[in-house]
Order: sequence, then structure tokens, then C-alpha cells
Amino acid sequence: MKLKLTALAALLAMAACSNDNGPSDTPETPGGGGNEGGVSEVIKVMSDLTLELSTDKACYSPGETVTFTVEGSLPQGAKVRYRTGNQVLAEAEATGNSWTWTAPSDDFTGYMVDIYRTRNDGAEVVMGTIAVDVSSDWTRFPRYGFVATFDASKLEPGVIEKEMEFLNRCHINGVQFQDWHNKHHWPLGGTRDKLDEVYKDIANRDVYTEVVKKYIDVQHGLGMKSIFYNLCFGALDDAAADGVKEEWYIFKGTGRTDKDLHSLPDSWKSHIYLLDPANTEWQAYLAERNDEVYANFDFDGYQIDQLGDRGDRYDYNGNRVNLPKGYASFIGAMKAAHPDKRLIMNAVSSYGASQIAGTGQTDFLYNELWDSEAGFDDLHTVIKANDQYSNYTLRTVFAAYMNYNRADNTGEFNTPGVLLTDAVMFALGGSHLELGDHMLCKEYFPNDNLEMDETLKTSIVRYYDFLTAYQNLLRGTGTDTETSVSISDASGNVSINAWPPQQSAVASYAKKVGDKTVVHLLNFRDADNMSWRDVDGTMPEPRLLSQLSLQVQMAEKVNKIWVASPDRHAGAPEELAFEQKDGTVTFTMPALKYWNMIVIE
Repeated sequence: MKLKLTALAALLAMAACSNDNGPSDTPETPGGGGNEGGVSEVIKVMSDLTLELSTDKACYSPGETVTFTVEGSLPQGAKVRYRTGNQVLAEAEATGNSWTWTAPSDDFTGYMVDIYRTRNDGAEVVMGTIAVDVSSDWTRFPRYGFVATFDASKLEPGVIEKEMEFLNRCHINGVQFQDWHNKHHWPLGGTRDKLDEVYKDIANRDVYTEVVKKYIDVQHGLGMKSIFYNLCFGALDDAAADGVKEEWYIFKGTGRTDKDLHSLPDSWKSHIYLLDPANTEWQAYLAERNDEVYANFDFDGYQIDQLGDRGDRYDYNGNRVNLPKGYASFIGAMKAAHPDKRLIMNAVSSYGASQIAGTGQTDFLYNELWDSEAGFDDLHTVIKANDQYSNYTLRTVFAAYMNYNRADNTGEFNTPGVLLTDAVMFALGGSHLELGDHMLCKEYFPNDNLEMDETLKTSIVRYYDFLTAYQNLLRGTGTDTETSVSISDASGNVSINAWPPQQSAVASYAKKVGDKTVVHLLNFRDADNMSWRDVDGTMPEPRLLSQLSLQVQMAEKVNKIWVASPDRHAGAPEELAFEQKDGTVTFTMPALKYWNMIVIE
């Protein structure tokens, strides 16, 4: 999908050019002046976002060739620039609508690429940006998407390609296939040697085998990985005929008379009956079914699901079942059966999260969030817990459904609610499962009642560019530590508090990444509540804050300060002038909409 920057969408360049969100030829002048470190005068940055950039893949291996395409008119003197963080690696004249770049040899690195021109007064005008992820393994920085409908409409020419083109533009590097399977206990439509051309999913919707295969082929061509979904312990009511034994189920009591089940509508195939994930015979049975899947579909791995805390449950012999321990056992069995395939497992409301992470056999941590984790600060709590469980080796992906109540009817997503939630998730080091053949609004992934308007589509691309380009500062492993930074508005007009966030204020969240201090500013001044869910879609758009005179307590000598935001200059960084005196660094923040990232070197 080629995104057209309509007048409405261009508004989301917020202060990309001026304080009133409108176009302007006059850039803001960064505050500050000289300082103890003798920082030179900075180059003024503004933007005129008229160019649309795309790449041929969602991610690249070190040394691989990246092909760029640009739509729009390149002015004379335009240049293309490649940066990691604020460091310029290379630049060249921008000529023609397509060119290539050899990805650097450094692995697991994000880059920001922009096309800009220099005005007569020396100011730089950014005209378009795009991120590039150079990572040999997608799970270091997972950006997870989904597909959930596989009917005849997807066989129309170009439909799948268009859907995946948008995911590619957002650098989605892994795709979960939801509700693609025939039965939970028999996922394949047909048999190993004879596939059904068409079969029914759990909701009795048509699934075309050809569509599933085409999705995988298109995704692989874009450098994405394809992951199939299934429960770790589900069987339909006809499972006995397919070889599932009564002794494998779990029960609500000790009398074998009340099987645990997940109720579904009468119009669907069946309720889902639950088995003991630790039962070795069940593990072997499902591993064989998965082997049939892998023999017929080029899936890269298995997205394992559960259903949260079930309370006290019992096996066939009346023993109390320890589900979290069973999850770990199940993961181990699936890895042993297919060691070359990737595994991800859902921790519903964090249930079993420590046991899942403790296996060391899942590739990142996946948390489906509900009411018990509905606050913005809960996002931080989950990430910090996951970091501890995995010894800081695994990243966190949130399955978090926006505008949940609003999605009971058709309409549009509330753009401010989505952007504020993504801003917080990304700033804290997580990512958000939300993009697919539509944007996600319910735990039933095929629900597409809500649509993105053009403003949200444009902004989402900017946010995922930002998540990708600055992934080393946002999601780096091992060395990132939270740090105490005192930051204030010298004018006293804006209240800024350290994390956790407070309503009617700007929240700051700081981390030490190598020799850099990274400070995120998140704007809650106009928030009507402190839940990321924005269930009714009421979160208001924050007012733009302009020309903030900020003070940071920093005893170390500061050499450079720069800022970047997905809300401004399409994520391109801009260096700020500053003054450092007596342990206080003073500088002017040109603008803040939802989220700014300040980097102090």
C-alpha cells in the first residue's frame, strides 16, 4: 500500500515545520547556547514530507542489498542520508526513483534513512524517511503481525500482496496465522498425503489451503517469518474419532465427569475441550500433527496459546494439574520434536510467564493483556518482570486490544488512544501485536469492525519506522538499565514527573544505554484516563507543547544532545544546542506531541 499524505495525514507531522501544525518556511530555533563542552552551533531542521519511501524487505542480513523506492518529485540537490542514531554513516546525491544500498556488516542494528535538501540559509529540510533493520535473527527485535482470514476473497489478484506490502512498510518481521486450522487437535485440513482444497475453521468459515500457502510465500519473499497458531491443549468434540484419548483431558473436579472447556457459540464447530499439556502421550500426538503441518506448509514456527488461570483443575487420575509447569513441559516437547522451528507462547495476564521464559526455548515473550494489567504502568511492570524471567535475553510483545468496547460496532479506531499506547509500549522497550490484514481490536482476530483512518495509517508507519530505526536505544539487550534523571520545565508551565505516569502531566522515563542517557517524554497532559486500553475510544488528542525550556541534572560532561520523535520530521533526529553549568544542562525542546526521545551523549 502506497500511503498518500493527505492534508489530514500531513497534520500528523505535528510541528514538523511550525508551532501551529501548519506548513512553514521558518524552523524552530533550538534553545541554549555555549556550554562547558564547547558544543558548536547546530544545524536547523525542518520538514516538508512530500516523498514516500519503501524498501523491498522488512529486514535484512548484514551485507545484504537493500533496494529503496521513492514516490514523489525529487528536487535538485536532494541527498539521501544513512544514520544509526544521530551518527551519519554515509550520504549521496538522491537521483532516480530507485537505488540500492549495501547493508553494513554490523548485526542487530537499526538505521534511519532520510532524503533531505539544504536551504540557502543552511537549514535542512527532511522530505521523507524510512527505517532499515539489519538483523540476522528476527527474534532479537520482533515486530509481530497477523493474518486471520483465508477465504476465496484472498485469491483475487493482488489482495495478499497489498496487505503484506503495508506490513512490509511497517517492517513487520513475523506474522502469526490465527484461526487458519481445521481443528485444534487436528490442525491440517486433510491428511499429510492429501490436503483438502477448502476446509472449515472453528467458526465454520472457509479456509483455502492455497491462500495459506500464498501468504507464506509472499511473506518469505519480504523477509518475514510465518508462524502458525494453535492452543497447547485444545480438542473438539469429535477428537476421539481422531485418536485423542479420554485419559489426556483435564477436569473441573476429581470425578472425571466434568471436562474443562472453553465455550463457543452454537453456530461454531464445537466447544474447545482442554487436555493436560504435560501429558506426554498428548504431547507426542500433537507433535505428530504438527509434523504433518510442517510437511505441507513452510511455516517457521508455532505460536502456542493458553487460556489463562483456570483455577483448580485435575487430570484423569484425580491429581491437581499444575498448568504453568505443564506449559514448560509442553514447550520442551515441541522443541525436541522440531528443534529447527521457532516457538512463542502466550502468557495470558502473565499467567505462567516465569515458567515459559524459564524454558529458554521460546524466542521472545508474548503477553496478552486484560483488565488486571490495563494501566500504562502495568506495561512497565510486565516488561521488567519478563526481563527478570529471561535474564534480559528476550524481548516483550504485547497482544493488547485497543478500543475494545468500541469494536462491538463498526467504526474507526480512536487515533490518539492508539498512538499514546504505542508510544508508551515502544518507549518502554516493548512492541505491539496490532497490524495484520486489518488492525486488531478483539481477541477474536478476524474481527475487523474498526478501521484506521488516513491519519492513523500515516502515523503508524512513522511509529514503526521509529521503533525500527532506533531499536538499539529502545530495545537493546544486556546493558540497558533504568536511571534516575531529574528533568523539569524551567518556565514552570508544564509538570514533568518521573515514571510512573500521572494524569495532566508529562512523564519521563530514562535509561542508560552504553555511554548515552536516553530520556523519553510521554505526554499525558490531556489524557482522560490512565488505561492503555482506551476501551471506549475517548482518549483525546494531546495539545502540542512548544518551546519547552528543559533542565536536566547531569554531573557528567555532556558532548551532544539530540531529539527524535515519530510525531516530528517523520522520526529524523535533530541536534539541540545546550548549556551545561554546575551539573545542570539547559536546552529548549522545540515541540512535544505524544512522545519525544532525548539522547544525551
